[in-house]
Amino acid sequence: MATLPQHADAVIIGQGGIVGASLAHHLIELGWTRLVGLDKSAIPSDIGSTSHASDFCFMTAHDKLSCYTTTYSQRFYESMGRYQRIGGLEIARVGDEARLAELQRKVASGKAFGTRVRMIDADEAVERFPLLERDRVLGAMWDPDAGLVVPRSQRVAGELIERGVESGHLSVFADTPALNIDVQAGRVCGVETAKGYIETPLVLVCAGIWGPIPAAMGGATLPLMPVEHPLMFFGPFDAFAGTGQEIGYPLLRDQGNSAYLRDTGDPKSTEGGQLEWGYYEAREPRLVHPRDILERDQARLSPSMRDLEADQIADAFERAVDLTPLLGELGWDDKHSFNGLLSVTVDGGSLVGESPETRGLWFCEAVWVKDGPGMGKLTAEWLTHGRPTLDPCSIDIARFYPVQKTPHHVHGRCLEIARKIYDPPVHPREPFDNGRNLRRSPFWHREQELGGYFMEAAGWERAHGYAANETRLADYLERVPARPAEWDQRHFWRVSNAEHLALSDDVGMINLSHFAIYDISGRDAEALLETLSVAKIGGDTPLGKGVYTHFLDTAGGVHSDLTIVRLATDAWRVVCGGDTGHRDLVWITRRAEDLSLTHWHLEDRSDGLATLGLWGPNARRTLQTLADTPDALDDANFPFASARELRLQGIPVWAFRISYVGEQGWELYVPFSYALALWDRLFDAGVMPVGIETYANSRRLEKSLRLQNVDLLTDYNLVEAGLARPKVKAADFYGKAAHLEQRQRQRQPSYLCTLVMEDPLDASGTPRFPVGQAPLLDPRSGEVPVDELGRRAYVTSIAYGPSLGCNIALGYLPNAYATEGQTLLLEYFGAHYPMRVAAVGYRALYDPDNQRPRS
Repeated sequence: MATLPQHADAVIIGQGGIVGASLAHHLIELGWTRLVGLDKSAIPSDIGSTSHASDFCFMTAHDKLSCYTTTYSQRFYESMGRYQRIGGLEIARVGDEARLAELQRKVASGKAFGTRVRMIDADEAVERFPLLERDRVLGAMWDPDAGLVVPRSQRVAGELIERGVESGHLSVFADTPALNIDVQAGRVCGVETAKGYIETPLVLVCAGIWGPIPAAMGGATLPLMPVEHPLMFFGPFDAFAGTGQEIGYPLLRDQGNSAYLRDTGDPKSTEGGQLEWGYYEAREPRLVHPRDILERDQARLSPSMRDLEADQIADAFERAVDLTPLLGELGWDDKHSFNGLLSVTVDGGSLVGESPETRGLWFCEAVWVKDGPGMGKLTAEWLTHGRPTLDPCSIDIARFYPVQKTPHHVHGRCLEIARKIYDPPVHPREPFDNGRNLRRSPFWHREQELGGYFMEAAGWERAHGYAANETRLADYLERVPARPAEWDQRHFWRVSNAEHLALSDDVGMINLSHFAIYDISGRDAEALLETLSVAKIGGDTPLGKGVYTHFLDTAGGVHSDLTIVRLATDAWRVVCGGDTGHRDLVWITRRAEDLSLTHWHLEDRSDGLATLGLWGPNARRTLQTLADTPDALDDANFPFASARELRLQGIPVWAFRISYVGEQGWELYVPFSYALALWDRLFDAGVMPVGIETYANSRRLEKSLRLQNVDLLTDYNLVEAGLARPKVKAADFYGKAAHLEQRQRQRQPSYLCTLVMEDPLDASGTPRFPVGQAPLLDPRSGEVPVDELGRRAYVTSIAYGPSLGCNIALGYLPNAYATEGQTLLLEYFGAHYPMRVAAVGYRALYDPDNQRPRS
């Protein structure tokens, strides 16, 4: 028996699953040499989700990172000789046109993000999967690369672990749970087990459904819950007897019934001559707290395999038999059917990265078998190089504010996510029902009185428009086109575009209290922010001067965009977007620790300062009517990008002259106790409340302004994004070397371009208003342009611009396509729409100062 090492470079908790095994494998590939793997079960795991997973892989997803991790994993399994590329079908039933449209949308996402899925008709679907009832099938999507990990992902995990042990760089210990994670002064120092103590600076939690337990040992909260997943077996099914195959027919997804089906191949194969039918409960999914999972000696089958109750599947099974009658004819193996446990999270994404609470405590959690090797690779790169291949913003555990990780919030959101694993199709703008009214600005009651149409971001309730303006702005509403296609107008309110137009004619106020606001001060504050920021924020920068700047990663990718205002000689105000604010906070604090800077202080003002954006051609005149010293607001006295204290009829306001909507105006910051008084004074002065839709989407795109984590990513650099400053400051900053190299290139691989839709009409003559991300195609070849780094062209942002009367989009295009006047096609629900490149790099299409559009 191996002796537990006293020291390790990293300890992996949950070594026996496919995620832990993949992470160890990729770390060793990148040069790590002293790894220790622990598991509370056998290795490979005989109790975790890997031990009973269905092991199939579909390439389809609506986000780039998921497509990357799945396609990488598929190739990885195949390279090991452990993948059967059998293909996969996703079907839409007769009468379910919405599901067919969703399949068309998946095909578009596949083109955008690099999968090979395509639509097929019902006849081809039945030809590929003969068990289907032809008259029940409307159409289908075919994924030629879908397949099965064979004989099981559990076997793959075992082989990867064996390789690691044979290399001499990995020591593994089965039946050795972590009893405690030793944390001192906020840093991991070691792991305690029944076999001894391991000193280590890194603990990597890959414990799957048990993840929150070791996370809590390390002082962190993991917003994850296990959910039951009914899995049933029917047989005997001997269609592939004698073939030796692990699977004969393609994988089948019947997502309109929240179910899937596959055969288990030759009766003599691993699983043995059955049909496997799995179902995700869409109405009342059953969550299980990790502490309530049974121990191995208490469970009938396995701790992650709970007993199945017939009422869980009755209705769905009846529908399944209607589609595949053979299921009703075969016998049900009730002894081996069960509820498998899998992980769901508060937003449906994986949980990866270093814990915000504890240094050295890392997670790779809530990962499906289809993504295991890919997520292992990204996490290993992140640990080794400080950044993974793709921007991890969608999986970074730091994306959540503490309030989003509280037990009540986690349970409600995980329950809602569990309902949507397969059905119904999730709209790109779809709001959550749970976890609402968590963070409400002081203006919320006024907005509610005005009939605010609320959506949520980062826990904040944000009104996208106001019902009261539907009467007030009736004339403007006549200039706003209707959206006949239900999908295009879902979670959109037409009055938002009327508010947009009215703002351009007069003045409006927008509630921006979702901003994350951090006041940073002290002797080391300048060194910290100067080292992080591309722009100069210290030195001779005047007091009250605001700077729009970026934080880069080591490779020059865009990690953050934000504004920083100098408050005093040694004090600055950092203003971040609500969605990105917590990641920015973690980035700042972690870089300060890395730089050994200790003489600085951060005060989080986010929940104490309310913010109103006041914009429009009459913003200055309106504000002067309320100001105690009106002359202070004159252009000469209050230039653009400057900030100062004001009194508005006695109310103390910190005003920052900046604009994210193109119109002149200010962000007005006011203590919560004065917030309602400010709103009321502005409202009484005739200022119209305007919803966040105008700020976040329509005016932003008319101005060609970029959004972090959407248009700005670590996948691209500042030059490609059109945001490189004219000169590079003398002071060193994070990512500077890479940034200098990027600036010296004769040309960039891609450029962020602004495009306009030339003709929005579909084949039926219905105008379309696309939402979400979609591929851009070369009109000659019909293929997605790909740059020299392998990055594909797709729309990152798109919205209708009422001032211009057209749909406006942003998207990165390879150098050869980044030319004004170039025409491409946007694919949306299977149809193609001409898109013209209107600007390369940053250039606004609408100039409010001149009140005219730019071509």
